[in-house]
Amino acid sequence: MGVADKQIRVSEAVKREIERRRREGESYNDVLERTFATRPSTDRDLFAGFGILSDEEADRVRENVDQSRKKSKERMRRIDIE
Repeated sequence: MGVADKQIRVSEAVKREIERRRREGESYNDVLERTFATRPSTDRDLFAGFGILSDEEADRVRENVDQSRKKSKERMRRIDIE
């Protein structure tokens, strides 16, 4: 990527979000280009958001979903028994 020729002001919250999405070796500009390039033209894009999570984050989400499903099944069994 070339040298920046423009500067923009962003809030601290926006800066933190850009930093959160930033991959190793990426500039802020790289993050924004990737974000806008992959942004769907409609909110109904089923693939929107895929690949955003790191492997560790995805593993945590899967584990939470699995735990929630187990708890839900246990509640349903208890309701069925009562």
